[in-house]
Amino acid sequence: MSVRRLAEDQFQPAAFSFSEENAVWAEATIRKYPEGRQQSAVILLLMRAQEQDGWVTRSAIEFVADKLSMPYIRVLEVATFYTQFQLKPVGTRAHVQVCGTTPCMLRGAEDLIKVCKSKISANPLEPNADGTLSWEEVECQGACVNAPMVMIFKDSYEDLTPTQLEHIIDRFEAGKGADIKPGPQVDRVYSAPVGGLTSLTEEIKPVNILGDVPPAAPPASVQPANAARPNTAADETNPALKTPATDKPAAAANAKVSGETADKAGEPVVTTAEGSPSARAAAAPKPSLDDPARPAGIEKPTTVDDLKLISGVGPKIEGTLHSLGIFTYAQVAGWTSAERQWVDGYLRFSGRIERDDWVKQAEALARGGEAEYIRVFGKKPR
Repeated sequence: MSVRRLAEDQFQPAAFSFSEENAVWAEATIRKYPEGRQQSAVILLLMRAQEQDGWVTRSAIEFVADKLSMPYIRVLEVATFYTQFQLKPVGTRAHVQVCGTTPCMLRGAEDLIKVCKSKISANPLEPNADGTLSWEEVECQGACVNAPMVMIFKDSYEDLTPTQLEHIIDRFEAGKGADIKPGPQVDRVYSAPVGGLTSLTEEIKPVNILGDVPPAAPPASVQPANAARPNTAADETNPALKTPATDKPAAAANAKVSGETADKAGEPVVTTAEGSPSARAAAAPKPSLDDPARPAGIEKPTTVDDLKLISGVGPKIEGTLHSLGIFTYAQVAGWTSAERQWVDGYLRFSGRIERDDWVKQAEALARGGEAEYIRVFGKKPR
């Protein structure tokens, strides 16, 4: 375990006190605890002191101890135990805490540390020349399934690659850290499996609270056409909850799970926060290839754009678009409303093209590639 000590005297201010606003907050926070238990507010008060000054000073520790009637050593023990408390000045715009525990280390944390050393400082807890950025390696931060990850102040940034971390650091250095959405930096919801569900994919039949098992469902041959169907990955009309594959291995895994029964025009339909497509929409026939609304295709050019950079397009969808003669960002950017509806119906996306705004993404990529995409959306394309 690393030894954490207070900063040298030359960095320590002579005194500390809460601002007027923070003083009111501190009194209200202390009153939330029962009589005799007010010392339980020590972590909250130390964190607010850090947010006010940027780090926890010796005078702040003593101030909090006096306010809670605690011995100085007790508050010092708390401040030196938790790595969330910075005991010396750190970057004013970002302090990057890289998780180096086993899951993150196995998933590339060492490469993230190399990025910090090259873009911030060769040594941990040593701010850059401008004093705006700093970094350190810390122990587990509790998002192992989304490894590797970093914490910047109160927010976590997960599923990182070195390139993504470079972009995040650049945005914070430019004072635009708010443009980066915290959480997974891939197309997944929180900690949901990237490749789709592997358990709890079948419908669970309820049991009567009196212990009576409900009668078995009638055979499929006598069930109404709109009867509820089990939620399996191979059932395109009611797909298992899953997030899109974000790379070729994950896409291949999705294809394997689906048993190759998903519509060959595209990947399995993805359930979003807006709800799964209705049975009627999923069962609707594909629009005809001779439909006038079908977007015009072109002969395959010498240079083909990477359509997978459009969020919502995976390798299989890209192949389907190629089969329709769609090879460039400019083609997608020029789709009319009718053409978007035709492609959406052909891919059985139930409005996903509009939700993901393929046209706007394609316009940015056609105009200036990844750099323009980052400028418009504040993040790298998938």
